[in-house]
Amino acid sequence: MVIDNYDIASQFSMLSKLMDIHGNNAFKAKSYSIAAFNIEKLPVQLSEIPREKIFSLKGIGDSLGKKIIEILDNGRLSILEEYLLRTPKGVLEMLSIKGIGPKKIAVIWKEMEIESLGELLHACEENRLARYKGFGEKSQKTIEEAIRFYQKSQGSHLFAEIASFAQEIEKIFSTAFPNDNFALTGGIRRQLEIIDELEWVTTAPASALQPFLAAHQYTAVETQEESETFTAPDKPTLRFYCRPRELFYPTLFQTSCSREFLDEWNKHAPSSSAVSEEAIFASQGLRFIPAYLREEPGIIERARQETFDDIIQPRDIRGIIHSHSNWSDGSQTIEQMAKACIEQGYEYLVISDHSKSAFYANGLSEERIREQQAQIDELNARLAPFRIFKSIECDILNDGSLDYSNETLATFDLVIASIHSNIKMTEEKAMMRLLKAIQHPYTTILGHPTARLLLSRPGYPVDHRQIIDACARHRVAIEINANPRRLDLDWRWIGYALEKDALLSINPDAHDVSEFANCRYGVLAAQKGGLPRQKNLSSFSLKEFENFIDSVRQGRSNGEG
Repeated sequence: MVIDNYDIASQFSMLSKLMDIHGNNAFKAKSYSIAAFNIEKLPVQLSEIPREKIFSLKGIGDSLGKKIIEILDNGRLSILEEYLLRTPKGVLEMLSIKGIGPKKIAVIWKEMEIESLGELLHACEENRLARYKGFGEKSQKTIEEAIRFYQKSQGSHLFAEIASFAQEIEKIFSTAFPNDNFALTGGIRRQLEIIDELEWVTTAPASALQPFLAAHQYTAVETQEESETFTAPDKPTLRFYCRPRELFYPTLFQTSCSREFLDEWNKHAPSSSAVSEEAIFASQGLRFIPAYLREEPGIIERARQETFDDIIQPRDIRGIIHSHSNWSDGSQTIEQMAKACIEQGYEYLVISDHSKSAFYANGLSEERIREQQAQIDELNARLAPFRIFKSIECDILNDGSLDYSNETLATFDLVIASIHSNIKMTEEKAMMRLLKAIQHPYTTILGHPTARLLLSRPGYPVDHRQIIDACARHRVAIEINANPRRLDLDWRWIGYALEKDALLSINPDAHDVSEFANCRYGVLAAQKGGLPRQKNLSSFSLKEFENFIDSVRQGRSNGEG
C-alpha cells in the first residue's frame, strides 16, 4: 500500500488533537499540528524521497523524520495507536462535529464525564453545556445542530426523530399517487424505539416509484421479490412492498408483526386476501391486536378473551410529573410551566428540579428549596384549582443514600430518586445503590431505572426482576421516562411489572414546556408493554393523585415501605 502525504499529515493531525484532548505536552501537540500542515503542502511525495533525505526537509528534524519513516514502513504511527486505544470511541467521534475542537472535547470528556455524541446532545437539550467555561448558549446551539446533522447520516434513528419525516413523506406519496394506497408498516408501525428504515405497503407499482424517488435524490439499491429499497444522502432508507390490491392488507399485517409473532400465527392461520386487518383477526375468531402489541406470540391467545381497550392512550395523561424549571437546568419559570399545563388541559404539575449533588445542573441547596417551596405556595394560591406539587429529582449517591436528610425530604410532596453520577459500574454496585434507594422511606418514584440513552449509552446493568419486585414491595412507582432518548423503564419489562402489581409513571422529564409533548412517546412505548391507564400514575386525576400522595405519607407514618 502506498502511503501518500495526505495519509501522513492526517496521522500527525490526529495525534496533535488527541494529545490536546488528553492534556499532554501542548508544545509537542502544536509541533505535530504544524508538521501536518507542512507535509500537506510539500510539492513531492515523501514516499518517493530517499529515507535519509527526509530529515533535511524544511521543518522536519530527527524526531519527526523517524515518525514519518515509521508510517512509511508500517502504515501507522505506534504512539497514535496508543492514544486511540486510550480514547473512547464516542470521544473520537466528537472530532467530526463542527464547533468542537480538542480543547472543548477535553472539557466535555474530563469535566462533564460525557463519552458519546448522544450524551452530549442530551446535555445540550438539557441546557447543561452552556454552564461550563468556554461554552455559551450560542455555542451550545451550534453544537446541538451539528450533532443532529451528523446523526442523520448514521443509519439508525430514534422513533421521535423519524416519525414526523415519515408522515411528511406519506403525504407526498398520497398527493403524487392519488389512486394508490400507501400505509406505513414495519418497525415504525410497531412503535419500536429505534428505527433503521421506513417501510410502506403500497399498491403503486415499483416501475412508477423508481422515477418518482429518483427525482427526490433517492437511488434504488436493492430489488427483491418481496420489496424495493431506496437510499439517499443524509436521509432514512425507504423500503416498499408493492402489492396488488387484494394482497394489500395481508401484506400490511405480515410486515407489522415481529418474526416470533408471525411464526406462531402462520402455524394456525396463514394469511390470504382480506379487505382489512380487522377481517384477518375476525376470520380466526380473535379480537383485533394493534400492531404495537404484535411482539410476543402469547398475545394471540389473549386476544380470544381480551379487547385491549384499556391500554393507555396519549389523551389519558392527566398531569405532568417530573419537570425541571429554571431553578435548576430548565428553561422556564415555574409559573410559565404551570400556565402551559393549564393551557394544555393538565390538572397538575410536579416540579422536580435537581438536587444539590447535581452541581452541573444548578442543583438546589436546602436554602433554595425553602425559597422554591414558598414560591410554589404562592402560585398555588393564585392558580387554584390547578395545583403544583413540590418534588425533587434526588440523586442516588454512590453508597445508595439520597442527597438530603430525612428532615429536608419530608418537606416534599414526593421524591423522584435517580442515578446521575458514577454510572460506569458493575451490576452488583448498581443493584446496591438502587435497592437501597428504593427502600428509603421518602422515595416515591424510581427515576429512569437504568440511565440509558438510546443509540448512545446502554445504561448500567441491573436485574430488572429484582428492581421491579422491590418497587412493588415498597410501593415505589417506576418511571417510564418519556424523553425519546431514554424510554426507561424499557417497555419489555412492563408486563412483568404489571404481574407484580407495580405502579408505573409516564413522565416527560421536561426541561422546557415544549417537552411536555414527550409524554406521547412514553405512551407509545408503554402501549407496547400493554400498560393500562389505571396502572399509570400520571393518568390519575388531581383528586386521585392527592389521595395517592396522602396514602404514601400515611404508609410512611405507619412504618411501611
